[in-house]
Amino acid sequence: MAKPRLVLAIGHYDRLVPLLDGTVSAEGIDLTVLAVGQSVPARDGSRRHERMLQGEFDAAEIGISPYVMVKTRDAPFTAIPIFPRRLFSQSLVYCNRASGIQTPADLIGRKVAVRSYQNSLCILFRGDLEHVYGVPWKAVHWVTSGPEPIEFDLPPDVNVERASEGRSIADRLLSGEVDALAMPHPPAAVVRGEPKVARLFPEAAAEEARYFKSFGYPIMHLIAFKDDVLGRHPWAARSLFDAFERAFAVARDYYGDPNWSMLPWGPQAREKQQSLLGSDPWPNGVAKNQANMERFMALAREQGLISRTLSMEEMFHASTLDT
Repeated sequence: MAKPRLVLAIGHYDRLVPLLDGTVSAEGIDLTVLAVGQSVPARDGSRRHERMLQGEFDAAEIGISPYVMVKTRDAPFTAIPIFPRRLFSQSLVYCNRASGIQTPADLIGRKVAVRSYQNSLCILFRGDLEHVYGVPWKAVHWVTSGPEPIEFDLPPDVNVERASEGRSIADRLLSGEVDALAMPHPPAAVVRGEPKVARLFPEAAAEEARYFKSFGYPIMHLIAFKDDVLGRHPWAARSLFDAFERAFAVARDYYGDPNWSMLPWGPQAREKQQSLLGSDPWPNGVAKNQANMERFMALAREQGLISRTLSMEEMFHASTLDT
């Protein structure tokens, strides 16, 4: 019997290279793996998440925010508990030095640029402001640099404006038109050492290590299937889960070579990371990530993006619930 032919779209990360280069395959599936970026739109302006929600791929890496937003509206997608992208918010917040912002509390009343209100990192950052640093996120003036991919009703008493076309967010930050930004892909002009800009947390890595002890490494993306694909091939969910697990294991072994990366002190950085975050800050499966996911959904609900919190049985295919 011929294997089903499925198309998987994922980002190009070290932990996924074994799938992209064919080192790892999914048992029983004739799998085509595409490296499809999220930060660079297709010709029609859509990105990987939106293209998946439009039905272009059989399975794809998708943001946890768009997934829970559409899943709570009974959209025909089901995830597996593989989490290829995680981010801390603290190191991705940059401020204009002239604004005088030195602490999270200084963001009250200021203009802070984000990609979109519903972006996963932006949800996390607003939640961290409120619940970790005691700063009411509704007291910040949010400026979005792009459209909202999924329609939703903005909560009352929230100050959000869409930046006008014609000028980049980097230019707006450097000119002081916005005071700070929090984005998963900060503009190159912001991160290349621009003297007018500084991180909100000067010792961001130390701050994130402290945060990790309470909250783990926050999930940004997961892997979702179209339900009609799982209806025809329900076993494919576990097959792909197992393939991702093998890919993560192969990628970890890459770093046994001290010259694997272009970072001369990469091995030392890895040793320091292990001392702070343990041997595996990238766990997959339901059991080790349920609290992480439930916290994110609580933040998304608080911010008006979902009406209820999904159970793990609703979020993930039945064959992967024992992971």
